[in-house]
Amino acid sequence: MDHRWGFLIGFLGAVGLLGSGHGGQQPPETAAQRCFCQVSGYLDDCTCDVETIDKFNNYRLFPRLQKLLESDYFRYYKVNLKRPCPFWNDISQCGRRDCAVKLCQSDEVPDGIKSASYKYSEEANNLIEECEQAERLGAVDESLSEETQKAVLQWTKHDDSSDNFCEADDIQSPDAEYVDLLLNPERYTGYKGPDAWMIWNVIYEENCFKPQAIKRPLNPLASGHGKSEENTFYSWLEGLCVEKRAFYRLISGLHASINVHLSARYLLQDTWLEKIWGHNITEFQQRFDGILTEGEGPRRLKNLYFLYLIELRALSKVVPFFERQDFQLFTGNKVQDAENKMLLLEILHEIKSFPLHFDENSFFAGDKKEANKLKEDFRLHFRNISRIMDCVGCLKCRLWGKLQTQGLGTALKILFSEKLIANMPESGPSYEFHLTRQEIVSLFNAFGRISTSVKELENFRNLLQNIH
Repeated sequence: MDHRWGFLIGFLGAVGLLGSGHGGQQPPETAAQRCFCQVSGYLDDCTCDVETIDKFNNYRLFPRLQKLLESDYFRYYKVNLKRPCPFWNDISQCGRRDCAVKLCQSDEVPDGIKSASYKYSEEANNLIEECEQAERLGAVDESLSEETQKAVLQWTKHDDSSDNFCEADDIQSPDAEYVDLLLNPERYTGYKGPDAWMIWNVIYEENCFKPQAIKRPLNPLASGHGKSEENTFYSWLEGLCVEKRAFYRLISGLHASINVHLSARYLLQDTWLEKIWGHNITEFQQRFDGILTEGEGPRRLKNLYFLYLIELRALSKVVPFFERQDFQLFTGNKVQDAENKMLLLEILHEIKSFPLHFDENSFFAGDKKEANKLKEDFRLHFRNISRIMDCVGCLKCRLWGKLQTQGLGTALKILFSEKLIANMPESGPSYEFHLTRQEIVSLFNAFGRISTSVKELENFRNLLQNIH
């Protein structure tokens, strides 16, 4: 077997239990062991182990990444929370205070962010802004310069390309508004039950290549489930091609990461004087304890680590885009912008130095025609999931769902654009491969969410250590 296939299939396979020792009465398992014993050590025959990821993320990457995400460039995200659900009409809107989103007033957003995309130097942006304005008018105006007309056509070609994995919001729509992500943190809102289950059910049942006859374990909308059902599901999953199996594990990892955030920032106390948010151990156990979830919890956490490695790999591949001298994180504050780009490059070079990167070269390999069809199916399924986010009844959940699916979609776009990235010009706009500000902000914030989840797992390990 080709080494890369063995590596990837091993990585995607289930992780066996660690040795349990011999002889004598075993001490009762702690709550930490029930959640994490299957999520430690080497990931099968992959050279990457959980402890290496934890150490790299929690002590080398996480602190600097959080500092970057607190900067003006990354904290303001433009989103349309009023887009109608394209799949059903009877959306139950969450009326709880914690479901609401605080929108930015116009004077709260730096002028540099509002005025243009600012992907490149100020001079290059003059051309880009003119192109984008012309494109919004719907045609190439003959009065524009020849250079601008050519750029408009290139831009349109890119926007219609098959490399985009998400259906992004039209940020020029009057319904699109800026949100300060720091003032609208992802945390427990009380949005749960059948409405929330339906969103995830549609994602898993209709967009993860699963036939209806195969029942997903612990599906809250399905009647009855058992061990045989679980075995059937995982036999089916392991029989899929590597790409479809990876797709399921990415979605499962995203779902797990969101549940970690909700458990780590849970409303513990709500009085007239104050709200206290913190770690809810019981909530975490209900979602990830190996016994309470019949073995599903540890699998979900392994998928979270899989998602982490995929997004980490994408960031390592896109370094040349951000290294170009013309690129800047433009907000209008020259000193801050220069410092932020320096910090961004430090983080990206740190990511690039990670020794156990995921190898994506086995994706869409083999027969070219079949591989292209599979890639298109992969892309369309993910685009559909990005559209489902407009059906979420909790606005704050919708905000973070849209951001994180766009971020993961951008990561996938990067992974499958290696040749385009390699052929980018050293200066000026890159028409074959470029990232909009929306994509950049969502990419880093989405990875910031996964990075935070890995950090929070360490916190939950410590909290559960003495609980039986």
